[in-house]
Amino acid sequence: MIKVGINGYGTIGRRIAHAVSLQPDMTVIGIVKTKPDYISRIASNTFNIFINDLKNKEDFNNRGIKVKGTLEDLAGDVDIMIDSTPEGVGEKNKQLYDENNIKAIFQGGEKSTVGESSFNAYSNFNESVNKRFVRVVSCNTTGLARTLFPIYNRFGIKHVDATLIRRATDPNDSKKGPINSIEPSLKIPSHHAPDLKTVINGINIDTVAIKVPTTLMHVHVVKAQLKEKASREEVVEEWNKYHRVLRVYGKEGLSSTAQIMDAAREMQSNRSDLYEIALWDESVSLSGDTLSYIQAVHQESDVIPENVDAIRAMFNLEDKEKSIEMTDKSLGIGRRNI
Repeated sequence: MIKVGINGYGTIGRRIAHAVSLQPDMTVIGIVKTKPDYISRIASNTFNIFINDLKNKEDFNNRGIKVKGTLEDLAGDVDIMIDSTPEGVGEKNKQLYDENNIKAIFQGGEKSTVGESSFNAYSNFNESVNKRFVRVVSCNTTGLARTLFPIYNRFGIKHVDATLIRRATDPNDSKKGPINSIEPSLKIPSHHAPDLKTVINGINIDTVAIKVPTTLMHVHVVKAQLKEKASREEVVEEWNKYHRVLRVYGKEGLSSTAQIMDAAREMQSNRSDLYEIALWDESVSLSGDTLSYIQAVHQESDVIPENVDAIRAMFNLEDKEKSIEMTDKSLGIGRRNI
């Protein structure tokens, strides 16, 4: 049984904690919080609470939230730490994990150099086997990898052009924006192109990213020039082999991100999450050797299965296929049809 700590219990951290708690081969020893807020209070009903700084203990005590120990205490009691702290903080925490001789997983906001490898379960699971420090790529990169790898693996890809329409912030964030503007990333390609290359070796891709005032999901418009001839039916058949790609249909009312997330709520999934990449069936087309499609990415949850699979890879607990099967079964992936 792998003992897991969660350092950072925000949008991603709390979901990782839940997912890990569902696994038969790992357990959550505790989570690290910085403030005695409503999230800490609710989490304390399920998980041991550790704090990042001992001087904050009195604040937690005054709020009636029991503190088990500090981040340093947790680091001394786990086999691996999942670092889901804000961008840039994980790299600073790496020294602590190193000093305690534990493994660590970092999130996509960190530089790729923070780990020995970057990780996506479909495209490069084996590159993280027995590694000590691994980075799970970002929500957008995970979304691209999920749908492009099956095509890259089966038909080959000459070149990809992808436009990423990014949500401004997460639903619980009242501080960020934009609120009344559209904000393009002026660097082309955006950082997503080189990031994808860390998990799909040799892929040729250019990306453009645009931030818009919504909180629900990202949307990707993808054009991939294939090396081998393929029909639409063959492409769809290939995607159907991968449960973390979910085809959705505008003709059934799922013509926007709002309706996709409403469907997730109707399915009563945990936190209304959609771990799968939602791929609009009507958007899939082939013109000559160019495949086009549009997909939606639930940025709060699509990387969660990857974090679980990364743990198994790093401890060589299961092979790629078995780990993905176990994770998918525990999270209900592959059993939903919307």
